[in-house]
Amino acid sequence: MPEPSGPTKAAVPQYIRDHAPIVHLFSSDAYRPASPAATLTNTHPQIARQDVSVPASPLTLNNLDQLNTVGAKDGQDVYLASTADVTTHPAWLNGIQTDADGGTGDEKTSAVIVVDKGNGVVDAFYMYFWAFNWGGVVLGNQLGDHVGDWEHNLVRFEHGVPTAVWFAQHANGEAFAFKTVLKDAAGKRPRVYAANGSHALYPTPGTHDHTLPNLNLPTPLLLVDETDAGLLYDPLRSAYFYTYTPSSATFTPISPTPDAPTAWLYYKGHWGDEEYPANDKRQKDLLGNKKFVGGPTGPADKQLDRKQVWPENQWSRGQKIRKNLGAGWTVKEWVGKLKCFKRKKGVRDVKRVKVSGEVVG
Repeated sequence: MPEPSGPTKAAVPQYIRDHAPIVHLFSSDAYRPASPAATLTNTHPQIARQDVSVPASPLTLNNLDQLNTVGAKDGQDVYLASTADVTTHPAWLNGIQTDADGGTGDEKTSAVIVVDKGNGVVDAFYMYFWAFNWGGVVLGNQLGDHVGDWEHNLVRFEHGVPTAVWFAQHANGEAFAFKTVLKDAAGKRPRVYAANGSHALYPTPGTHDHTLPNLNLPTPLLLVDETDAGLLYDPLRSAYFYTYTPSSATFTPISPTPDAPTAWLYYKGHWGDEEYPANDKRQKDLLGNKKFVGGPTGPADKQLDRKQVWPENQWSRGQKIRKNLGAGWTVKEWVGKLKCFKRKKGVRDVKRVKVSGEVVG
């Protein structure tokens, strides 16, 4: 594992600040952006659901990488399990309410990671953290909940000019030309809409069905996210800033946070509980899909060295940089005419609930 880099005099390029995304949180989402540091104070490391000893306690953002020495898989099988039963809805899962400027006070809830790809190409990763992911309701069953939630946008720059934006959505996402996406009043910063509970990121408010890979439909079929123009979250106001060097796999803190911790970025394990077993009374199953799934890995596992705007995965073959936002609404027009997609009379909407079962909205 590379040694964490120390602070430098380098600063984040101004164009990366000028064109940073600004995020609309869903109005009634119970879960707001959260502090990774606070997560460490409310969790403990486990392997195979068994507590493991920590070489140096307590765990902090400055020493989290020590967990890579625990177990037989270089830390990849480590999970940060909630100390409190999540179904009792401990308050720390709620995250931090944003202030009038879209910040989260003194708590850092995001990270900006700058990667120079050469030939004038620079990728800026804007990473956002939530303490809990509410997965949603499928066929009347709440599925896909997990502790810890890392989401990200990528803005690609060519010679300082933004050219494309990546919106991460579950295990996949969408790429758009920068000129295509909605902007703030100044016309510089992309508007991003975080989905209710799942925090998948979309370029428009509304309904997004993501049942089919690489095709988000504005009419609900099965797997649905909802977004709206809710409270603003400005990641720049609550971020650590870094550069990442792919050749050495090292992170270096830069101004305006030259003393930012780096050890946590090298942690190879998961930011949440391991998937609960079938005999756990909290666990539910729908055709192999679980109510509680395992927590995610961190920013270093987001393919920071990717060549394309999108990461390489089983769905990437169909990816492209989209040149308009209107294609989905054309689909909505004809999908809405199909009787099989119309809501039947007497069928009620499924209500959104917290992990404790309390109705949210």
